Amino acid sequence: MTFLNSLLNNSKEHNNPFRHWELNNPLSDEAIQEIIQADIPNIVDHNLNYDGTRAIDGGAPEFRKGIESGGKAIKFRCFITKDNAQYFPNLVKFINELQSKEIHKKISKLIDKDLSNSYVRIEVICDREGFWLKPHCDIKEKLLSCLLFVNEFNESESLGTDFYNDKLEKIKTVPYKNNYGYFFSSGPNTWHGMEKKEIVKERRCLQVNYVTFPTDWKVK
Repeated sequence: MTFLNSLLNNSKEHNNPFRHWELNNPLSDEAIQEIIQADIPNIVDHNLNYDGTRAIDGGAPEFRKGIESGGKAIKFRCFITKDNAQYFPNLVKFINELQSKEIHKKISKLIDKDLSNSYVRIEVICDREGFWLKPHCDIKEKLLSCLLFVNEFNESESLGTDFYNDKLEKIKTVPYKNNYGYFFSSGPNTWHGMEKKEIVKERRCLQVNYVTFPTDWKVK
């Protein structure tokens, strides 16, 4: 269980600017290959611009709360569901690991939130030149926010997520290193985003959430 091993043996807790954990080697090599190979359209080819959100232009804000209609946004987001699971067998194994009682109980204890009635949601992300993410706190429906980096093209480590204090001053950047990432539990002062930076080719990540709204992957 790759994620559990990372959680138990290759993670480190931090408290500045808010409580979070950094993870090393949370993904299997096979899962990384599926993240790399996921076909995600380039929004620039569709006359869209990054707008500082993950929903992109035309995406209804309700989409972020789990409603399965997001305007143009849904065309550029690759959530792993039972409909496309056959293309991502190793990411489904990863989801199954997150669904397991052993893992969600361990994380529940760390973040002091009960995940026993939650659902797993994961999304393959491919950010390209021009991407940025305004400082924000996640919706309360996200019990756990986690981003795992896949730096295939030796992009700058500065492309990781920026963390801010409650005055929106940048305190740190989690380094964009291959098979590395972080997680935290959403709260009123968990400000994070990504300032405008140079992406030479692409910034691949896996977004992982435990959420309160239904997905195809309920915890066990």
